[in-house]
This record gives sequence, structure tokens and C-alpha cells, in this order.
Amino acid sequence: MMLAIHTQGLTRQFPGNHGVRDLDLTVPAGAIYGFLGPNGAGKTTTIRLLLGLLRPERGTIHLHGEELARDRRQALARVGALVESPALYPHLSGRQNLEVTRRLLAVPKWRIDDVLAITTMVDAADRRVRDYSLGMRQRLAIALALLGQPKLLILDEPGNGLDPAGILDMRGLLRRLAKEHSISVFVSSHQLSEVEHVASHVGVLHDGRLRFQGTIDELRARFLPRVQLRCDDPSRAAALLSEAGEDAHQIDAETLVVQRRGRAEAELNRLLVESGVAVSHLVREQPSLEALFFDVTRGEREAIA
Repeated sequence: MMLAIHTQGLTRQFPGNHGVRDLDLTVPAGAIYGFLGPNGAGKTTTIRLLLGLLRPERGTIHLHGEELARDRRQALARVGALVESPALYPHLSGRQNLEVTRRLLAVPKWRIDDVLAITTMVDAADRRVRDYSLGMRQRLAIALALLGQPKLLILDEPGNGLDPAGILDMRGLLRRLAKEHSISVFVSSHQLSEVEHVASHVGVLHDGRLRFQGTIDELRARFLPRVQLRCDDPSRAAALLSEAGEDAHQIDAETLVVQRRGRAEAELNRLLVESGVAVSHLVREQPSLEALFFDVTRGEREAIA
């Protein structure tokens, strides 16, 4: 499997035990990889290490097979990035901002029209950036990162502060970059619900350590499926299911949540109906990425408490 990012034992720590430790990232080429964690988990430190803005204390970084420490220029040649707030000239138009960076990168002029089209910024290209919405500024910043035709795009919290329309635009853009332009996207975020809509793979970072890495389906597969059911006698239903070895909890006057331990939904339904409990609703719950994240990090939080 070709990897866009591969780190081994990546470590950089700061006073107060902050930073990252022993990160082994494996980001497949062509993936949208959601790098998840609360503020202070070490996401921005990781990104600065990946871009060569910080030096690791130990460990290695390979970007599309090129080792960063051995040949920084070659490794970063096809990498675009947006870290924290976009650096834009507000008194210039979007097109003029792109022209400044195009000259620095010495790329052909036609790339400006290309990246404006990719980011759906053609109609706003000749307006001054000071008149842009936050979502438009973010898309222009991504257009700047795309000028050099990167194979890998690294984005640090690109959805921060966006309104619902801006978030939808950003989702669509990230999907197009991966699907239509074969660009690997590494996107850090603490907005778990947003990453869930676009990511094919996730890494869960907590207190500087990687707690999980894989596809979202693999993350879900680590946890027992839950079933929500409504019936006419939830307290009796909970007792019956507990006696049968299921983990059942009543959450209101009509509803139970069952953490399944082996029986399929049909078996649960039959067990209750044959015992005289009338079931009116039974559905498997699909846990949200947010719920899975808290399950992944719960053990450490409880140990600290």
C-alpha cells in the first residue's frame, strides 16, 4: 500500500509534558485522513513536524516515500498546507493573492485559473479579499496551497468558525480533491461530527499519543453494537435481557438501550415477545464518531481521575 504519510516513533515534547510521543502514522495515498483530538492534544505540533517547521527529538517522517530529514526540499516538493489562519493580503483581490504566490513558486499562470475552478472561487476571483466571507477566505487559502500541484494537502482545522453553508462547501471541496484530483488530504480537527462526513480514515490523538488509527468502519467494529427498543414494560424487559446475559439499561419510561453481546435484533425481539413484553420499536444504533472518540479515550481519562 502506497502511503502519503508514514511516521515511526515521532516524538517532540515541550515543558509541562506537552507535545507528541511515539506517533506511528500511516496515511494511505488518496485517503481523506481525519486527525482527531481535543485542543491541546498535539495536532498542530504533529502538523508542524510533518511540514519541517519543527524538528523531532526522535523518529522518522516519510512523505510519499521521501524521508523528510534526508531531503527536506524533495519530501515537501508536492505538499500543500494550510496551518492556522490563512495568510492573505486583504487589500488585493483573490486572483492577485494567487499571483503573488505563483511567482514565488514559479509555476505557470494557467494554474491560477485551475485552482480557482477547483475551489469554486472563479466568480469571486477579482473581488478584494477584505470583502470575502470566512468560508471564501478558507477556500482561497486552499487554492494557494494547491498552486504547486501537491499530491498531499495538510490542513489544520479548516472548518474553524465556518457557518453551516461554509462547512458544506468545505466538505464538498475535500471530497473533490480526493476523488477527482487524487490528492491525499490530512485534515486535523476537534469537530468530530464534521470529519465523520468526509474522512475515509481517522487517527485519534489524546494527550500526545495515538489511541486509534484505521478506517471509520474499523473504529466502529471495535465496539459492541447497541440496540434501542421501546416496549410496554421496560423495567421487566431490562430484567429479562439482563438475565439472558445482555447489557440493558432503561433510559426513559418506554425506552431501553441494549449493548448487544451476541444475540441478533430478531432474537432480542423474540425473547421479549415470548415473555409477554410488547415491543413497539427496535433499531440498531450507529454510533457517531464523537461517541467512538470518547469510548477510545475513556480509559485514560478514568485512570487520570
